[in-house]
Amino acid sequence: MKKNGFTLLEIIMVLSLMTLILGLSAVFFAGSLPSVKANAAGRELTAMIRQARSLAHMKMESQTVMIDLDNRTYGIEGREIKTLPPDLLVSITDPLAGEIAHGKYPLVFHPTGGMGGGTITLSRGKRAMRIELDPITGAVMIRDGPG
Repeated sequence: MKKNGFTLLEIIMVLSLMTLILGLSAVFFAGSLPSVKANAAGRELTAMIRQARSLAHMKMESQTVMIDLDNRTYGIEGREIKTLPPDLLVSITDPLAGEIAHGKYPLVFHPTGGMGGGTITLSRGKRAMRIELDPITGAVMIRDGPG
C-alpha cells in the first residue's frame, strides 16, 4: 500500500531548517546594512560633486560644494543640504593644505571646467571609499578599497 504525504516529524524538521536559515540571513543582512548606507552616501556625494561641475559649465558661473566635517553635512551652496551617516568617518586630503578632518571644506567648480583637487575619504571599519578629484580635467573618480 502506497502512502502519500509527509509525517509530522518531516514537517517539523523542514520548518526548523527554514527558521534557522531565515534567522541567519536576517543577521547577515542586518550586519551589511550600515555598509550599504555608507556606499550610498559616497555615491550621493559623488553625484552632487558631478552635478555642481555640470551646473558651473551650464550656467557659466562658479558652483561650490561645501563639506562641513564638524556637522557632517554637504551640499551645493544655495541648494539642498544632505547629512552623512553618523558611523562614517570622513577626511579630506588637500594637495596644498594636507589632511583635513575638521571645519568646512569648499569644492569650487569654475565654468571653464577647472576645480580644486584632492581626495575625500569615507571609511567605516575596514572598508573605505575614496572620491578623487582631478583639478585639471575636473574628473571625479570613485575608488573602493580597504580602510
